[in-house]
Amino acid sequence: MPKGYRAYLPNQDLWLPPSLREWLPENHLVYFVSDVVDQLDLSAMSAVYGQAKRGQPPYDPRRMTKVLVYGYCTGVFSSRRIQKRLQEDIPFKVLAAGNQPDFRTISDFRKIPIETLQNLFEQVLAMALECGAIQLGRVSLEGTKLKANASKHKAMSYGRMKEKQPQLKEEVQQLLEQAEAADEAEDRQYGSQRGDELPEELRRRETRRAKIKAAKKVLEQRARDKAAAEGQGDAAAKPEDRDPYNFTDPESRIMKGGDGMVQGYNAQAAVEPTLLPIVGQAVTEAAHDKKQLKPLVELIEQQSGQRPEAILADNGYCSEENLDHLESAAQPERRIEGFIATGKHKHGEHRLPAKRGPLPKGATRVDRMKRKLQTKVGQAVYAARKCVVEPVFGQIKQARGFRQFLLRGKEKVKGEWALLCLTHNLLRLPAAMQYC
Repeated sequence: MPKGYRAYLPNQDLWLPPSLREWLPENHLVYFVSDVVDQLDLSAMSAVYGQAKRGQPPYDPRRMTKVLVYGYCTGVFSSRRIQKRLQEDIPFKVLAAGNQPDFRTISDFRKIPIETLQNLFEQVLAMALECGAIQLGRVSLEGTKLKANASKHKAMSYGRMKEKQPQLKEEVQQLLEQAEAADEAEDRQYGSQRGDELPEELRRRETRRAKIKAAKKVLEQRARDKAAAEGQGDAAAKPEDRDPYNFTDPESRIMKGGDGMVQGYNAQAAVEPTLLPIVGQAVTEAAHDKKQLKPLVELIEQQSGQRPEAILADNGYCSEENLDHLESAAQPERRIEGFIATGKHKHGEHRLPAKRGPLPKGATRVDRMKRKLQTKVGQAVYAARKCVVEPVFGQIKQARGFRQFLLRGKEKVKGEWALLCLTHNLLRLPAAMQYC
């Protein structure tokens, strides 16, 4: 007798409504995200999100936070993709309790002020620190270039603006003359006309001219601010011809990334080696890391509540000023030991033994750091740097697929980076809780 099949009745209705929670295993990430968010203080978010006086009542910020956090944990960043998952995927349905906010609602919720997302990052980090699994000993610093929500082809240099502005002015004048001549001809042919509509071509060129004029003012102000910060006079407060301005996201910059020149931001992270949590994070528009060490060390202490014992960083962070900041605190307990590369090494050069004897008179802090990293201890400590911080960026950019910010403007980008770092730490929490 042939073996039969199990019953297959796709059109049969259920006697009782199913529970979505029964369709997921008990150890599913959804429940962990829900439990963690339930422990967070969302009062600052509620104060901002609940200000609207008109229209339908908004969705509960706890529900929206769970959906957004779970989306970033699983590599679903787009608000339209999240909306689609809310309609089709059980984990998202469980978190939203069957509700389906549209993509505009999700997008607007993600644009809440930066302070609220920074606060959530610090709360999740505090949970990991309270378990005792993380102690800020040696912390590794690194920056990674992430694309902005803007094309580098929408940028124009200051020199090009100076050339283009007179050209557009002349084109606008010619179009005005042509329009005036056309009006006179139509008046002779058709009689009195209203004639106050601007031709489409004239409107487009006039708008471009106004945007270029505003962009020149921004670049000139940046040059004045830079000169003032460096203690230079007004003579140096002039933009260079190659200084760019992006019309889509003016606060982003063209910088060299892993796959060539990108229009983007420099995202900074400080990582602790035990469980690879991010213990400090920031975003800057500066293409290099020379001036990021001091503010990032201060952010580590502010965001984690602890001061690191040592800092590991590549040569991008090396300067006399940075080394002096680490080693010259007034109080000995505030001093931080540095293991910072002083330059790029040729293949096998880092394995050469340190030179014997005292350093020459007048040796700089950079010279002393170079000698320190040539010792066996220095080599062993610094070798751990890329094994700590690089995997974190790999998990964010490769495993979860985050390659480009979705928001525009530095403040909103800072909030999105805080959300990414928050979800990275949340994914590390189960391992930390084993130590509790």
